[in-house]
Amino acid sequence: MKLKTGILGGGQLGRMFLQAAANYPGTTKVLDPEPRAPCAALCDEFVVGDFGDADTVAAFGADCDVIGCEIEHVSVTGVQRLEAAGKKVIPDSRVLALIQDKGMQKRFYAEHDIPSAPFYLIDGRADLDLKKIPLPFVQKTRGGGYDGRGVQVISDETALSGLWEMPSVIEALCPIAREIAALVVIAQDGSKALYPLVEMVFDPLLHLVDVVKMPAVLDSSVAEKAKNIVLRLADALASPGVYAVELFLTRERALWVNETACRVHNSAHLTIEACPCSQFDQMWRVLAGMPLGATRNRALAGMVNLLGADGVRGPAAMRGLPDLLAQENVFVHWYGKQETRPGRKMGHVTVLAQDAATLSARIDQVKRYLGVGVDAD
Repeated sequence: MKLKTGILGGGQLGRMFLQAAANYPGTTKVLDPEPRAPCAALCDEFVVGDFGDADTVAAFGADCDVIGCEIEHVSVTGVQRLEAAGKKVIPDSRVLALIQDKGMQKRFYAEHDIPSAPFYLIDGRADLDLKKIPLPFVQKTRGGGYDGRGVQVISDETALSGLWEMPSVIEALCPIAREIAALVVIAQDGSKALYPLVEMVFDPLLHLVDVVKMPAVLDSSVAEKAKNIVLRLADALASPGVYAVELFLTRERALWVNETACRVHNSAHLTIEACPCSQFDQMWRVLAGMPLGATRNRALAGMVNLLGADGVRGPAAMRGLPDLLAQENVFVHWYGKQETRPGRKMGHVTVLAQDAATLSARIDQVKRYLGVGVDAD
């Protein structure tokens, strides 16, 4: 088999996909607007271009056997042109359009009996109705939000003046007890694989994931309910792909789906070391039409995101690597981004352990030793 795989997006997700794909026959081609993107040095062919432009996407995929996405914000029109030309794009254009529009996502959940926060849609401030959902509430822009951007909490009447004047989802503020996520994979033949649930801990200032633990420690009834919700959602999506589903566990022990990503995801990076088949290996298997791999835990796992420090910009350098590598069962992933800036995802570290106390201690060690600075050279 000599498969030519095209990937729309050249960031760290694509880089880790390429590292997995290098174990298999075939060639890889990547499209990204940044000439020094993390994927640039690892693929067989790198194309500098805008994956949000329809003509660019259609031209890029013309000589590929299959096209995948490492970011959802790609031109749906360009993907539709590729599909019309007989190209296989995973996920398909229907799913991409759904995921790109948070309003469509919410309607989709309601139509398929997927529990999520109460909501309504507005085109602008004039449509706000506090009788439908009172203060405090959450505003999410329907398009373009990513890594915590495009989301704000409107806490009281004084904050109403800061409401964004754009099409948005107005959503009830969830009484969150815990935030969990599940990664489900759908093969081209319709078979599915579900990874163990994970718990996510967020940085309260950056609104980005700080730490992920696998498996999430949940009551068996809650865990089973979450898995059933995720599998129902996968059935409703009905397109091959890798899907990350973020859920809120409320204080009343209800489960609400927050958002879905139709790609490999930050919450599942620890599958590289924690599971027999990583999310990136699964992505290649889905694109290539191969059988899915095993998803069980090999050990307790934790992941710490390596984020750009507040107030620090410039050529990126990792700090504390010797101290970190002196630790047992610690695995470093540096994304190869040339510049650090506040809150930017620069890498991650995964740790493995056989018990919860050791896992927590190793996570604390990582957070103590590791950091991002500016290269002085």
